Amino acid sequence: MIDHVSVGVSNLERAGRFYQLALAPLGLSRLITRPAAVGFGKSYPEFWINLRTEMAQVAPDSGVHVCLRAKSPGEVDAFHAAALKAGGRSDGTPGLRPHDRVRYYAAFIVDPDGNRIEAVTFPEG
Repeated sequence: MIDHVSVGVSNLERAGRFYQLALAPLGLSRLITRPAAVGFGKSYPEFWINLRTEMAQVAPDSGVHVCLRAKSPGEVDAFHAAALKAGGRSDGTPGLRPHDRVRYYAAFIVDPDGNRIEAVTFPEG
């Protein structure tokens, strides 16, 4: 249903380095670099960061977050660890999250601009 998503960043170089490291465990790499945008993906840009030089820090209560699919709990763990090492902060440690209709394994991070990013997988069993 969704072809791609983008988030605003205040510093494209810093965010580019952050996302290059954080998204690598999910199999996403930097595919396109433009003066004011960077596109990450597997075969085409699915996740974009766009320079917004006047952007304020994203408010913690904004309610906005982007969720990216992982192939396994190990990828979720690696995403979380890589994001923290690259300068992000945890917004939910990796773990199983059982809910009424679906059981999933996820981790949540906040990038240096305050964007909330999740990695999720749906383990069997």
